[in-house]
Amino acid sequence: MATPETLVAQLFFRSQKYPDKTALREKRRGLWTEVSWKQYWGEVVCVAKSLEKCGVKAGDGVGILSDNRPEWLYADLGAQLLGARGVGIYQTNPPDDVAYVVNDSSCVVLFCEDQEQVDKAVEIADKTECLRHIVVFDSRGTRGIADPRLMSWDEFLALGQADKGGEWEQGKLDCLDPDAPAMVIYTSGTTGAPKGALISSRNALATSEGISSVFNVSDADTVLSYLPLCHVAEKIFSLFMPMSSGVVVHFGESIGTVQADLRQVSPTIFLGVPRIWEKMQATVTVKMQNSSWLKRKLFDWAKSAGDSSVSDARNGTSSFVTTLKRKIAYLLIFRPLLEKLGMRRCRIPVSGAAPIGADLLTWYHGIGLPVLEAYGMTECAGVSHINPPGQQRIGTVGKVAPSVECKISETGDILVRGPNVFCGYLGLEEASAEMIDSDGWLHTGDIGSVDEDGYLRITGRKKGIIITSGGKNLSPEKIENAIKISPYVKEAIAVGEKRNFISALIQIEFDVLSDWATRQKIVYTSFADLCRQPEVMQLIDEEIQKANESLARVEQVRSFRLIEKELSQEDGELTATQKVRRAVVIEAFDHLVEEIYGGKSKKAPILHTPIPKEARQ
Repeated sequence: MATPETLVAQLFFRSQKYPDKTALREKRRGLWTEVSWKQYWGEVVCVAKSLEKCGVKAGDGVGILSDNRPEWLYADLGAQLLGARGVGIYQTNPPDDVAYVVNDSSCVVLFCEDQEQVDKAVEIADKTECLRHIVVFDSRGTRGIADPRLMSWDEFLALGQADKGGEWEQGKLDCLDPDAPAMVIYTSGTTGAPKGALISSRNALATSEGISSVFNVSDADTVLSYLPLCHVAEKIFSLFMPMSSGVVVHFGESIGTVQADLRQVSPTIFLGVPRIWEKMQATVTVKMQNSSWLKRKLFDWAKSAGDSSVSDARNGTSSFVTTLKRKIAYLLIFRPLLEKLGMRRCRIPVSGAAPIGADLLTWYHGIGLPVLEAYGMTECAGVSHINPPGQQRIGTVGKVAPSVECKISETGDILVRGPNVFCGYLGLEEASAEMIDSDGWLHTGDIGSVDEDGYLRITGRKKGIIITSGGKNLSPEKIENAIKISPYVKEAIAVGEKRNFISALIQIEFDVLSDWATRQKIVYTSFADLCRQPEVMQLIDEEIQKANESLARVEQVRSFRLIEKELSQEDGELTATQKVRRAVVIEAFDHLVEEIYGGKSKKAPILHTPIPKEARQ
């Protein structure tokens, strides 16, 4: 059998070679059920036949507006088998944003999770003439919706259950072009409207094969699928890698059960965006603060032993005493901690999709979980650089992935080239030409440097660099990540463009800070009221002073203000991937910025909504 060159061909190959091996596991009503590679292929074929009955043809878009579940993958790969393109849409998107993606990608069929998502599809009916069919996975509550386009998942599958024989399947596989766009993955839209990145099977398999070789991935490995499958990062671990390496993918019951699912699955490979790693560390910190005196002392001792071991490893030194302390700390403290976090079996913990602070990585290395930072973007199928296990360097994003080239331009821009570089933006030839030059180099828009051993260090986004009034070029991400190591800080937005010093807008981590306030017997009535408490201001000031210790003098935050509301996607302050739109936030809270610098605000302060009654203390 020839080497499969497309994702669906890889699936067919595995269904033939390993028909009874487990490919997927899904938890429903507390029980885990398994899907073999043979069953996986059968579901994809049935979806493809049903899509064909619905009039889907090569080049069409097939939208998926759903949480992570096996059906998400069946729909995506079923579309690909027809030469169509799977299009993931974030469930948090409001109706107008859903309409934008559906129209931009010419979706003929839209798969919806449940009634909430179906309601969005029905609401935008007059704006999406291309959409001919709506398929709902969980049809509860949809019986009363009078839309002729709507059908249940079972009704949809029934369309394709007539047996057309293996010749139909093989004929479809033979027609597929590995270099043709197989999916549309939308960028986060941090600085403008999201763009549809066209990703081919060759792009996807180049990425997965590169990661698999660096991490030595096999079918003995397991992952938990929980980050949105609309994002390229989760697609790598839940779709790309399983096809090339046989990784077993687990789907929990819901996003609310992720921590419990982690403990049950205990995956060997785990992908976390920086926000996940920050939240996990904050949870540990709060639990330690609420523990007995003895437990706090033991944890502090263990953490000190772990930090000493990390320092020795970084300096290339070691001692018998440090090693012994490290082993005792692991057995007594860190092993049970990692067990509770669901990380004890995790041999490849990865951080990606956004910059992560070096201090946070050091903290994890100290407790025996050496998180590996990787780097990439949607336009290079997710990954171009990886920190190799056992050879990672904190503060860098690692070495270039196999089959990928990297160079730094004269102006410091990071350029990458290889089989993972995308096909271009959907319907945007000019923007595509700006991203990929005539020699095939992808212009990432990031600035960085490569050391003598080939490790890439990111300075920041070229468009996001802060230039102070004194002419200093500063990375806002570095400043923000230094602050966000604090468990009390959820978001930090560095400010200082054309200013004579750096300041910051801070959003508190409400769950953690409210717990602290309760222990301090501080009375408050709302999110905004908590932010106004003098003790809270003092606490955040102390946390910022700690962050300043790791920053150069010119980078240090000299003043700050608290944002008295939760940043949200609805208000345009966050993208669908929960990334902060820095320019939007600074503009929205211009009154706070001008208060810091003593200028005149362009607008009146924003009114703040109280936190829900049930969340009040």
